[in-house]
Amino acid sequence: MIRLADRPPSAVDALASSLLDLMRSRRFLRSIASICLGSAFLLALFIYLAPSSQAFASSPTSGSAAGSTRLAATPPMGFNTWNAFGCHINESTVRQIADKMVATGLRDAGYKYINVDDCWGAPNRNSSGKLVANHARFPHGIKALANYVHARGFKLGIYGDAGTHTCNKLGSPGSLGHELTDARTFARWGVDYLKYDNCHSNGVPAPDRYAAMRNALDHVSRAIVYSICNWGHNSPWTWASKIGNLWRTSIDIHDSWESMIAIVHVNEGLARFAGPGHWNDPDMLEVGNPHMTHREQRTQMTLWAIMAAPLLISTDLRQSDAFTFQTLKDPGVLAIDQDPLGKQATIVHSGNGLTIYSKPLANGDRAVVFLNETGSQRFVSTTAAAVGMQQAESYGVLGVWSGKKTTTSGNISATVPSHGTVLVRVSAVHRPPSPGWSAVSALAPVSAVNGWGPMERNTSNGGKASGDGKRLQIAGKTYLSGIGAHAVSRITYYLGGSCTQFVADVGIDDEVGNNGSVRFQVLADGTLAAQSGLLTGASQAQHLVADLTGANQLTLAVTDAGDGIRYDHADWAHARVHCGG
Repeated sequence: MIRLADRPPSAVDALASSLLDLMRSRRFLRSIASICLGSAFLLALFIYLAPSSQAFASSPTSGSAAGSTRLAATPPMGFNTWNAFGCHINESTVRQIADKMVATGLRDAGYKYINVDDCWGAPNRNSSGKLVANHARFPHGIKALANYVHARGFKLGIYGDAGTHTCNKLGSPGSLGHELTDARTFARWGVDYLKYDNCHSNGVPAPDRYAAMRNALDHVSRAIVYSICNWGHNSPWTWASKIGNLWRTSIDIHDSWESMIAIVHVNEGLARFAGPGHWNDPDMLEVGNPHMTHREQRTQMTLWAIMAAPLLISTDLRQSDAFTFQTLKDPGVLAIDQDPLGKQATIVHSGNGLTIYSKPLANGDRAVVFLNETGSQRFVSTTAAAVGMQQAESYGVLGVWSGKKTTTSGNISATVPSHGTVLVRVSAVHRPPSPGWSAVSALAPVSAVNGWGPMERNTSNGGKASGDGKRLQIAGKTYLSGIGAHAVSRITYYLGGSCTQFVADVGIDDEVGNNGSVRFQVLADGTLAAQSGLLTGASQAQHLVADLTGANQLTLAVTDAGDGIRYDHADWAHARVHCGG
């Protein structure tokens, strides 16, 4: 069946407008008995009205963008008007902010959303039942504003409410009961991001109200990031990943140390719920606002980065100082927040006002934060093993804010000022493989991500526990060495530019019978060097050979071939690298 969203937007809008105008016409109502609209009109009317029913399913449709890793693959970065301006907003101010973000390099640093919060709308819907902009504040309308920010390389965000009215009395009608109409309006205007608030609910449960807008967004042809703003009520982290791309985990933030740090302690325990396409949102950045010290502002920036939080600036950038721009644009900090692995930090140690956090990164590094909430300077220490680093001869430690580099055999420590943080990036220092042929299973990986349980050396993947696999076996042939993996997996080894060739027999392990389907990929410094065809449990082993000449890293990746990971036990049998002369 062709959904309305699959048709050209212009045709949909024209049809919708015509039908609604006709339905509201008294002349039409008086003469309907004498006017034959024909079966084509009636069919079109049915198609238009059917999706607008508010009896939406409580979970997204099969084509839903909820949780999509294509939308918000990394935490959204941008600007939100609320903490800086509240209801004192207009299109001129928003345009000036956009221009300032271009001029100061914030856009190029990754801040791409410009989100207009509450009070953009007129007090009432128009005669067609649609939301309209407040003419005094936005005389040219939201579509014109979207065109302006799009022309400067940004995306536009808008604010709505899951109840009958937005949260501020100067705001506009909410979308409860009007979800599809409003989603179509947002799409027609060119909106890219919807912050959806939680006021005036009429007693309708939050998951139902937010799911209704999710389904409405799934019926428009524009991809819109969906930000659920219900202040942590109803534990959204337990249900919102199937509905939205991010969800607030707490009450609104205020420009104070006490507010900021309290929100940190709410958000820090929710790491398992966050990932690409679905993020815990501890609210906006207060960096640049007047009531926290520079040190406390930098602490917020550090903690938001380590928590893989959305980074939404909310200060008047037209008045900001150099410290604000330096803090917001630090490339090392932004790289940690935007790391493609999409992991939120977890707590390594907490007590007596001191907390140590560790965040795994895609290349095998760890971002580590020492937080000091006490009133005096403190010395804090941990180890590479404690923060999750794999065993290595030594470790490089980069002070992310300072740029200072040191090396350690395992101890990681810092002197942390009151209300401050120290952020370091820890990397293992690996030696390249010995000259000649080396079994890959004898090498220590730089990083390893596996779809089910840990990767295994010289045995199949088995189950979820470590060491529960069997001898590697593909199509009846047994192998004494290799790697047992499970889609989706990505295992990286350090080569140091000294190796020339990789070989392996690849296939699905016999332990799952004829089930499963995967594809194997060999990457040299991130570039595809060899790949298998589609392999199932009924396939023979395929021999892969890859040129590694000059590569610093070897990555062994297994995809799920597009049908999910069930039974995808993938063997890199007799995997070897040749290094040296």
